[in-house]
Formats: sequence, C-alpha cells, structure tokens
Amino acid sequence: MTCGYLGCMRFFFARELGNRQQRQGKAIESGVWEREKRIPCGNDNPKRHWSGARTLSLTRTVGQAAVGAAVWVVLAGALIAAGPKMEAAPTFTVGWSVYAGWNPYFYMARSGILKRWADKYGIVIKVERFDYAASLDAFVGKNIDACTMTNMEALDMPAAAGVDSTAMIVGDYSNGNDAVLVRNGLTLAQLPGKRVLLVQKTVSEYLLERAMELNGLGAQAGRLRLVNTSDSDLVGAFLGNRGNEVAVTWKPLVSEILAQDRGVRAVFDSSRIPGEILDLLVVRTEVLNRPDGSGVRFAKAITGAWYETVKQLAAGNAAAIAGSAAASEDSVASYKDQLKTTYLFSTPQMAAQYAESAGLKQKMDLVRQFCFRHQLLGEGTHSVDEVAIRYPDGTVQGRKDRVRLRVDDTYMKLAAAGKL
Repeated sequence: MTCGYLGCMRFFFARELGNRQQRQGKAIESGVWEREKRIPCGNDNPKRHWSGARTLSLTRTVGQAAVGAAVWVVLAGALIAAGPKMEAAPTFTVGWSVYAGWNPYFYMARSGILKRWADKYGIVIKVERFDYAASLDAFVGKNIDACTMTNMEALDMPAAAGVDSTAMIVGDYSNGNDAVLVRNGLTLAQLPGKRVLLVQKTVSEYLLERAMELNGLGAQAGRLRLVNTSDSDLVGAFLGNRGNEVAVTWKPLVSEILAQDRGVRAVFDSSRIPGEILDLLVVRTEVLNRPDGSGVRFAKAITGAWYETVKQLAAGNAAAIAGSAAASEDSVASYKDQLKTTYLFSTPQMAAQYAESAGLKQKMDLVRQFCFRHQLLGEGTHSVDEVAIRYPDGTVQGRKDRVRLRVDDTYMKLAAAGKL
C-alpha cells in the first residue's frame, strides 16, 4: 500500500509518538491558540495596542516525548519550506479619527463585518485610530492607504500636497455637529481680537469664517487670533483655562464641553451651512489603480462593509450604536445625540445621488475658494484652478491637467445595485 510522502511521515510520527506515550503512560497536550482582545486606540495614545495579536501557549511533557515532538517539528518545517510558498494577501490600512460619522469604522472592524467583506475579496483591511491632523499627515506621507476626512481637508492636505486622491464614499454631512463655542456671553461681533482654540487648516477654521460672513462680519475675520490646538487637547485647554473664551470644534467634543460648563454656549453651528462640511472616505488614487487589481477589491470590500454597517445604524441596531459609541468611549445616549446632528447618507443610492448633484459642485467651489484665500492649496499656487476637482460626470473644476481630487461614485453605485 502506498501513500503520499507527507501522509506517510505524519503516520510514522503519530505511531512513534503514540508508542512513546504508551511506554511512558503519559499524555501530551496539544497547542492552544489564545487571542488577545485589545482595542486599537489613538496613534499617540499610551493605551494603543494592535488588535488581533496572537500568542501561542504550548504545554508539553519532557523527556523522550519532547525529543520526538521536536524531531517532528523540524521535519515538518523542512517539508513546508520545500513546498510551494503561499503569497500574503494584499493588506490595506484605513485611518480614522473620533467623530460621529467615522466611529462606525471602529464597530465595523470589531464586529467582524469588515473581516467578512475583506475575506470575500481575498485581502486584509486594518483600521487604525489617529488624532485628526495626524491621520491626514499619515495619509499624505503614504503611511496609510485610505483615510476618513472632510471635503476641505481632502483639498488642503493631500490634494494641495500633490497626492492624487479619490473620494470613494460620501458618508454624511455635518448638520450641527461642528460649532463655535463661547463663554462669558460673547457674540460673534465680539470675537475679533479674541483667542480662538481650534485645529487650524481644518473645517473648524472654515466654519468660523462662514459664521462671520453670514453675519455680516466677513471683513473682521482677519482679526481673529487663531490658536492651533489638537483635538485631543482642546477640551482640557478650553475647560481648564477660563481665560480661553472661544473654541471651535466638533462632536463629541462639543457635547463634552457643554455638559461640563453650563456657562458655555454655541453661537453658530454647521446646521446653518448644510452640505458644506462633508465627511468622506478618501483613498490614494494610485492605491485604487494598482495593476494587480487589489485596489479595486479593497474599494469593493470597504464599501460593502460600510453600507452593511450604516444599514444597521439607520435601523437602530443596538449593537451597532453601542459599538460606534464605544469608539469614542461615549455613552449610547450621547452618541445618539450626535447622530441627530449628522445627516447620514444611509443608503448608497442617497450618497451616489448627492455625489452627482449640482449642489455638491456649488458647495465645493465655496470650499476651494476658502482654501485658496488662506493659502492652503500649497506654496506657489497662483490660482484656485491649479488644484482641480473631477466629478462623476467627468466635469472638472479647475485645470484638467491639474486634477488632484476625484469624486468617484463607482462603488457607491455598485452597492446600490447589489453588485458587491
């Protein structure tokens, strides 16, 4: 009777090991894999761990049985080395930061939804939490493949740096999540000359200027004293020093500040400018266009996972809401409050329709003009048209040879058609 070489070797060592067990009257325990349950936290957070780390715990008897097992391991290793090598699955990393519309990426990864979709397309997708500005730096530096960001940051960070980028998921728009907060009864007219805590070169700066413009104070915007403050430091800096009278930020930080200081109020929020602060998932175009097709598989997997997750949120699924709230260590009640001021494109049909609308182009023109006025489109940029935007219908805002940001509804449409 004949058998395959590996099968025969396995039979031989099993028989030999069994004989030794019988002679010694002892059993040998098998290896046990233990998965560490860890939650990935911020890039600079001392609590940060990598999720899914594995450790191998092997308990074996000593003596001749251990020697036999060692021989088997050596020979098995040699057989594996001699056999065909398995190529590692393409791996992609998505950066996200704390915000009501982006917290679902945490739940998506932790619940297994993301892994199921990634497995379907033969890839690996990791999600990593950052402070917001740090996530943008990581994306521009090509340390991550995709990143959650607003429409403005997509322009004034990667696009302005010459990194050709594609907005492939239009997730939501801020409908009250971003706010200008004041204490001591200040009004917008009293803000010029005051210190304003915010994350500069982000939608917080845009929101503040729009607040001034819409209240007839646009000419005074240049007198605002902006103090660049990380989102991870802003709450403590504002609440810890009552001499700081103005802050501009987003939920859940807005909610945290208002809950802890009853003397603080919002004098303007993003519900006054609906659709102007969009929350996107942006991927580097070169990643999307990889010759091996893995970038397209990534786009399909992350889009499928996103809309499965959003469907659960829209339906009020308790696990989805609690899991998304946990991303920012928020209570369920607080996270539900944040969702009320987030206009979520809860279906791919809604998102694709907005991506193709004339309204999007009008809003993006406001944003790009703001970026150019504030010299956010890169050094040596002499015209707003030098950092161009391409839309799903093929039209371009700016010079066609200078497209740096692309709005692509391909994968949203595939999701809408049930073709993912």
